Amino acid sequence: MSLAAYCVICCRRIRTFTPPPKRDTYWRDIRNIIKFTGSLILGGSLFLTYEVLALKKSLTLDTQVVEREKMKSYIYVHQVSLDKRENYGIVYQARKELHKAVRKVLATTAKILRNPFAGPFSTVDIEDHDCATWLLLRKSKSHDKAERLEAVREMSESHHWHDYQYRTVAQTCDPRILIGLARSQETDLRFFLPPPPLPSLKEDSSTEEELQQLLASLPQTDLDECAQYFTCLALSESSQSLAAQKGGLWCFGGNGLPYAESFGEVPSATVEMFCLEAIVKHSEISTHCDKIEANGGLQLLQRLYQFHKDCPKIQRNIMRIVGNMALNEHLHSPIHRSGWVSIMAKAMKSRQIMEASHAARVLANLDRETVQEKYEDGVYVLHPQHRTSQPIKADVLFIHGLMGAAFKTWRQQDREQVVTEKALDDEDRYTTCWPKSWLAKDCPALRIISVEYDTTLSDWRARCPMERKSIAFRSSEILRKLRAAGVGDRPMIWVSHSMGGLLVKKMLLEASQKPEMSTVINNTRGIIFYSVPHRGSHLAEYSVNIRYLLFPSLEVKELSKDSPALKELQDEFLEFAKDKDFQVLNFVETLPTYIGSMIKLHVVSVESADLGIGALIPVDVNHLNICKPKKRDAYLYQRTLQFIRETLAKDLEK
Repeated sequence: MSLAAYCVICCRRIRTFTPPPKRDTYWRDIRNIIKFTGSLILGGSLFLTYEVLALKKSLTLDTQVVEREKMKSYIYVHQVSLDKRENYGIVYQARKELHKAVRKVLATTAKILRNPFAGPFSTVDIEDHDCATWLLLRKSKSHDKAERLEAVREMSESHHWHDYQYRTVAQTCDPRILIGLARSQETDLRFFLPPPPLPSLKEDSSTEEELQQLLASLPQTDLDECAQYFTCLALSESSQSLAAQKGGLWCFGGNGLPYAESFGEVPSATVEMFCLEAIVKHSEISTHCDKIEANGGLQLLQRLYQFHKDCPKIQRNIMRIVGNMALNEHLHSPIHRSGWVSIMAKAMKSRQIMEASHAARVLANLDRETVQEKYEDGVYVLHPQHRTSQPIKADVLFIHGLMGAAFKTWRQQDREQVVTEKALDDEDRYTTCWPKSWLAKDCPALRIISVEYDTTLSDWRARCPMERKSIAFRSSEILRKLRAAGVGDRPMIWVSHSMGGLLVKKMLLEASQKPEMSTVINNTRGIIFYSVPHRGSHLAEYSVNIRYLLFPSLEVKELSKDSPALKELQDEFLEFAKDKDFQVLNFVETLPTYIGSMIKLHVVSVESADLGIGALIPVDVNHLNICKPKKRDAYLYQRTLQFIRETLAKDLEK
């Protein structure tokens, strides 16, 4: 009979013997068992460690780790009922006797067999189902990066642990492991402890006032006009006076137009929203991020985040700030300590694509184990948002157009009022972002990035009075951010809508003039243009007659038909694209678009949408829907998919 079998029988006898014998007799029997076991052990067998673990006996652990965990075990240890305490104590004492008998042999065996836990020995009573947890914890602290990543993967696949086991990991593992778990798709949220309690508000103070105080404490240096404008506005206005001053809000720049109040309604933004807009701008400056953290900004933002659960726009701005702060590695520890990793882990599982994507950006910037790139404000990875073993072989970049956005531009064609309802039903039936829902499934080896930048049809509707940025300025800014995200390191395809196509052309021409950007040119394989006005649009011509477009923004002016700047861009790029032999696919609308209630306009003509190279495909949709397929098997999407696959065929096969 093996040692394991014999001792199992003995342990069963100890547990089930009824009635219990006298105490002296009982312990004499146990000591006899120990002596017998010890003699077998001393006889020698290299299966000793396995036998002891199989019998739910001892495990060698780092003493300090165990003691720390014992100090915290009150959080999750199961209480034992009074009628079971005696038996529990007997079994525990029996195991302690066994530990004493084998301790010396364990120390010797550890020198021969690989000891799963380095450091001082400690005899600890651990159930067999706990062994895997502790082994993974030890593995997660390895100096070998591959072992750490494997430990995270195994933890993320553990879905049948007890609650206390998840909490053991949550309290014991270091931040990089928790960040890895947060970025693993199937991770159980029980791995993440609730954020620490937030400090109380100051007496006679509100979150609005504390947010203003935080903003006032930030330096006013290195700010552009937009950030200065929002800072001044947020600090000078209250939520009551803001609503009462429609005209003053829009009479920016000292232009002295008293009738500005007649233009539409006041924006629904509150003081908190203006403060957050300003802090977003501040958080783009590293030294300002340090001030935000030092002045309790992470805790205050968390309070606002929890308070505004029903206001996704505020939550997204808060995540933008935290994501910008995460670009600074010295702030990773404060971000972790304040509980943001747990909050982002939950947000990553949201069925709302925008919320999940903002959280994915924060966690990617925190994850220095598997991510080398840094994602600045406005650059969002739609796929893969989680850690994956799938090798990424190419990039596809989505650049929206005038009045567009990183997510809504690429939603499926439908009425906006049914978007939320359908998106929560089935992404194959309806999606709020088809590159993330459809393209990621059809081409899993791609990294899919979507870019966001602010545009406006009229300076009356501008969120920043001084943000009248040219195509040249925007393209330079976006190119810099994309390069920081590693764009250019892999083969890539650009997908653009409307003015976004002009930005793509300008970015490529600029990159061709900068040696440090040469990889962007060398790795560009193709471009898709959705109704891009290569030769201008009639849109700006209507602005002189329509009150809503009374003062057209710089973007609209640059889109004017036969604009000299636009013609120069077209001529230069056409020659450049032919020389580089880029693959090109052009789509163009055939239906007019309603702008407001008064304008019906064919925004981009067939003539203007024709780059001069590549196929030109007319589609019976308007300008807004040219980039929004009706369904997954629609020609618009399938032809796009075909182009991507064919253009990247050689790269995807490697």
